[in-house]
Amino acid sequence: MTAPLPRLTAAQTAARLGVKPETVYAYVSRGMLRRERDAHGSTFDALEVEAFASGRRRGAARTPAHPTVGMPLGVVQTDVADIEDDELLYRGRRARDLIDRPFAEVVAWLWDAERLDAPDTAIGSARAVVDALPLHAGAMDRLRAALTGFAADDPLRHDTSAATLHRVGWTLLTGLPVALGGDPHPDLARSLVTAWAPGAPAPVIDAVNAALVLLIDHDLAVSTFAARVAASARADAYAAVGAALGAADSPLHISAATRTARLLTRVRRGMDPERALTEALQDGNGIPGFGHPLYRDIDDRADALFPLLGALPDGEGTMDAVARLRAVVADRARLQPNIDLALAALVSGARLPDDAASTIFVLGRIAGWIAHIGAEYAEPAMRLRPRGEYVGP
Repeated sequence: MTAPLPRLTAAQTAARLGVKPETVYAYVSRGMLRRERDAHGSTFDALEVEAFASGRRRGAARTPAHPTVGMPLGVVQTDVADIEDDELLYRGRRARDLIDRPFAEVVAWLWDAERLDAPDTAIGSARAVVDALPLHAGAMDRLRAALTGFAADDPLRHDTSAATLHRVGWTLLTGLPVALGGDPHPDLARSLVTAWAPGAPAPVIDAVNAALVLLIDHDLAVSTFAARVAASARADAYAAVGAALGAADSPLHISAATRTARLLTRVRRGMDPERALTEALQDGNGIPGFGHPLYRDIDDRADALFPLLGALPDGEGTMDAVARLRAVVADRARLQPNIDLALAALVSGARLPDDAASTIFVLGRIAGWIAHIGAEYAEPAMRLRPRGEYVGP
């Protein structure tokens, strides 16, 4: 019989919340946290603690009037994406209304730039760098390596004009799938999927295309801000995308998609959802695939993607696992799915490797990074270089 989800001691709960044990007991006295007492002391439900931690973050983020501003050191104006009434918008249009259109077509509209496919020489350089990696290299390693290959092949990369920026952007969007092992194809979703599953059926291509569109931009994520900081210093477009990749390769950003995929894989293979969550919670980075501070309920991107996943080759079993995870987390932590769970379900249902989730995320988000890099190039140089306030001895 599967063991129940381990409970946290008061000290562990205090450490998770970043407060003193006395504060934890104050939360209990106010009815904000529940505890159980026995001869060994007080214990707390791990999922409820995660929900409480997430609720505290959401509460802090919603102090300002606008729901997406978070807790900023500063405010950066953007005309790329917005979240209003729990819906993601691109330049005023609902992102979910665009998922039936080819990803490249949506990007061309977003950038107002005609498509230019990557040169064969650039793809060859990128593929050579990727092929030089050890066999155990992960998705983010391969993406960074390919980016280096594309940059090294481009002698005109230091030009910050809009024409060069868009050429670089199209080089990455059309060239990365091929450099990573896919086949060239006008449909970028199909080109990417062939890197893992040649001959994948139409529902897989459609779902990946929808995910790419939904992932283009999302307020000012840390990777997007990193790209803008680099662009503020007039880094070339490849370098700015590289800065974004560095910030993205983190457990609280794009790497969370792979972590969520592994959680879902455990449940698909028969592990009890509570036991799978137990293992996933051990790294201290929250419940993978659930909760988002910018939405009151379910992540709009996940809500738009889930309906496409039942038609995938393993869609029925995958969505059953999703439903079982959702039931546990909703009951114990009162959190709803985010895009990471939808991506995990996509790669599971499509029979793709777990880290395909990160690659899909990055390819979609490059479109947004390029848009933000162009916007930053139009601003005064170095405007995002803050001044430090010394507080040491």
